[in-house]
Amino acid sequence: MAAAGVASRRVSEQLITAGRVTVNGVPVTELGARIEPSVDELAVDGVVVQLDATKRYIMLNKPTGVVSTMSDENGRPDLRQFTQRFEERLYNVGRLDAETSGLLLLTNDGELANVLAHPRFGVEKTYIATVRGIVTPATLRRLLEGVELDDGPIAADRARLVGEPQRGRSMVELTLHSGRNRIVRRMLAEVGHPVLELVRRRFGPLTLGTLPVGRTRELTKVERGALLTLARDAREGREPAAAPAKAPRPVKPRARKPSPRKPSPRKPRPGDAS
Repeated sequence: MAAAGVASRRVSEQLITAGRVTVNGVPVTELGARIEPSVDELAVDGVVVQLDATKRYIMLNKPTGVVSTMSDENGRPDLRQFTQRFEERLYNVGRLDAETSGLLLLTNDGELANVLAHPRFGVEKTYIATVRGIVTPATLRRLLEGVELDDGPIAADRARLVGEPQRGRSMVELTLHSGRNRIVRRMLAEVGHPVLELVRRRFGPLTLGTLPVGRTRELTKVERGALLTLARDAREGREPAAAPAKAPRPVKPRARKPSPRKPSPRKPRPGDAS
């Protein structure tokens, strides 16, 4: 645990003895217990800890005009320009169409990539779309209730306006768990608001934040834990956590109870029996 950056050796021992550490879902309270990092799953307070240091997790703010592949047969700009500086062979998790920018995860963790990209697990994604026309509350309700597309019905998990419409354009934030091709563009076109610009701001527990377009960064320890926890919960069919994962809180030493004070002897007074 100390080598994985969870906490110092002393605090790690306190976490174990406090019953806050599990291995493969089973609480471990015995100090010195051995595990196999490439096989066993270690978690602290329910958050999975990355043990395999060979795995890389990179966030990219993909620009428009770049296709989500490592090699494009038509010669269009692809993702190699963002991965070639890394020693590991990275792959993208899921896709964004060429004209959509925003958050794309790159990793060499094939198992995690398969879980996050598989439609069966329904990882949530949030998009900001600039659309033509003035979007009304009735249109948002229609998106939430569902629209019928050529490949079946689809409904947004959440939908809201961002700011005030300007110059005949509106900004809409859509959250949905579908991975169907160009689904956001098709939904908004169906309700009469073609997409002019589209950015993915969130993927599962990851948020794009202030990462500039065309730049990459390593995921933080907390982000990696949240991502690995999401993948575990998806595999096991658990509901996703309502709050984002946090780093393990420190273990506070138990306060020592003050010893009871002995009453001081009373000074003898005149008239007391001797």
